[in-house]
Amino acid sequence: MNARLDGLPGRELGGGLRIVEARTRRARGRGLARMDTMPADLGLELAPCRSVHTFGMRFPLDLIWLDGAGRVVRVDERVPPRRFRTCRRARSVVEVLGGGSGPFLAEYDRGDPDRDER
Repeated sequence: MNARLDGLPGRELGGGLRIVEARTRRARGRGLARMDTMPADLGLELAPCRSVHTFGMRFPLDLIWLDGAGRVVRVDERVPPRRFRTCRRARSVVEVLGGGSGPFLAEYDRGDPDRDER
């Protein structure tokens, strides 16, 4: 794992994937900004969250937006640094290395495809 994210609560997903949770202001402050990269098998969940920015990022992110039940409602792929994204239907977002959302999505129930905002 990454030293900056050590100590955050988290959960294991199938396939060796791990989600760490930033649910407090202090935990969010640790975040991903100014990191050179992040492990491909790690995601950072921000909750509650409907908007994120990528200012201070050094690499693109895939943003997996989840509703209150943990279902995927939208995915923004390869969001470059210095951008702002919002998903009003989301209650949290999982940030993963750009281009790396596929394995994480395989672990989530996408729910009703007609509800996807993509």
